[in-house]
Amino acid sequence: MPDIEFIRAEIERMRIQVCRQRGEIRQLQRAGISTTSTEALLDRMLNNIDGLCAERDRLKKEQPRPPKGKVFGGRRW
Repeated sequence: MPDIEFIRAEIERMRIQVCRQRGEIRQLQRAGISTTSTEALLDRMLNNIDGLCAERDRLKKEQPRPPKGKVFGGRRW
């Protein structure tokens, strides 16, 4: 099972790909070329990112939280 850092890196990598894909879609639209297949690919990529984000959130919840420190004596000004 991949760790949370791997999933975060994969999300970032895929977000960069999505930006590139959107740029390519704009270029195709300007050229008057059909973009239905590229838009379908973009939708699959976005769905994959959503799945990775859900997995990242689940792993984040499972991680043990560091114990809160106790403050003795309150604040000093």
